[in-house]
Amino acid sequence: MKISRYIVLLFMLLAFGACQPSQEARNKVLKVYNWADYIDEDVLAEFPEWYKEQTGEEIEVIYQTFDINEIMLTKIERGHEDFDVVCPSDYIIERMMRKDMLLPIDRDFGDTPDYIPNVSPYMMDLMSGIEADGRKGSDYSVPYMWGTAGIMYNTNLVTEEEAMTWKTLWDPKNRNKILMKDAYRDCYGTAIIYANADAIMRGELSAKDLMNDHSEKGISTVEKALKDLKPNIAGWEADFGKEMMTKGTVSLNFTWSGDAVWAIEEAAAVGVDLNYVVPIEGSNVWFDGWVIPKYARNPKAARYFINYLCRPDIAIRNMDAIGYVSAVATDEVLEARIDTTVEIISDLSYFFGPQADSIQIDPIQYPDRSVIDRCAFIHDCTNKRDLEKILEMWSRVKGDNLNTGIVLLIFAVFGALFVWMIIAKVRKFRYEMKHKKRRRKK
Repeated sequence: MKISRYIVLLFMLLAFGACQPSQEARNKVLKVYNWADYIDEDVLAEFPEWYKEQTGEEIEVIYQTFDINEIMLTKIERGHEDFDVVCPSDYIIERMMRKDMLLPIDRDFGDTPDYIPNVSPYMMDLMSGIEADGRKGSDYSVPYMWGTAGIMYNTNLVTEEEAMTWKTLWDPKNRNKILMKDAYRDCYGTAIIYANADAIMRGELSAKDLMNDHSEKGISTVEKALKDLKPNIAGWEADFGKEMMTKGTVSLNFTWSGDAVWAIEEAAAVGVDLNYVVPIEGSNVWFDGWVIPKYARNPKAARYFINYLCRPDIAIRNMDAIGYVSAVATDEVLEARIDTTVEIISDLSYFFGPQADSIQIDPIQYPDRSVIDRCAFIHDCTNKRDLEKILEMWSRVKGDNLNTGIVLLIFAVFGALFVWMIIAKVRKFRYEMKHKKRRRKK
């Protein structure tokens, strides 16, 4: 027995010794998990040098990308992937907090300035609106990029007045001319607002009330509205919509403001005039933020990375590279984004402070206060059964997404195959009968 105990102890010591260099090596690695095309590559490449200047420590960045929130979440929740810093969307941050999957972000950076206060108070208020067991989202995440959902339209085919209401998506004249985001939450919010548009305009309801309505009635209302919309849908898209709009393939695209900025610039280069608006009935404000998962093995480098991204110069470079709008709201960022060629005067005091109540700036990237006032944040559906019902509804809406022509074509193809099989069997039968008669004659 004593010998076996010594053997066990020896194996434990060996295992401990083997783990030490592994952990030591892991402390020199930062694993970043982010959306594709969502950071300036040079900014990423320069982080190790900055980190060494601040801490005296070497770091290697391993950078991976994802394109679906739920895939990222599954890897961390079930696979216990040891990503150090991740950039989920708002509702996934909310879900990760409820499941106790995040570490609080330590703001003690030693001699390095804390750049996180550079984030707009408006964005931090949105983040604070996410709570779980008394814990506030602002302690567990830092907003990165943000924007609105709205309608991008070809100005030669659709007027601004038409685009300013969600009703235009359901207009029969736009049959097969619309691209919709393949995102059930955004589509849910849009459909329920459309279905209650008149009540909203009378001041009886608001976008905030509706977009977080997961009742049986709400789900049923959305399903009917989305099915009514389907004849107008040319396709459900995750990322290709902006390219199709630049080619003039379709005239309307329910999309996010960041994608719209990219598409408008690209389309202008080829002579296609696009614009983007947030309909008068209201829409959703969204954001993506950086978090540190509980399975992170280098939380120190992770929080320094988040801090680094909140530097004004870094925020500006990232915006220039990807087209989305940073949550950072310093005077340097405001000065860099002011555009005196813009004729519209916007009130951005909610974002930058009182000094920004009347400025010339891109109204798509930075919506006027009046636009923000009619928008709301969509919370994650906390009731598992309600979420299942919503996903079942979404599956029904998407599952029968075949127009009459395609259905008839499928039936025609299968019908032709069936007829061909019958003819082939008849020919085979006749051939065999003919040969039987010949054998009998012999």
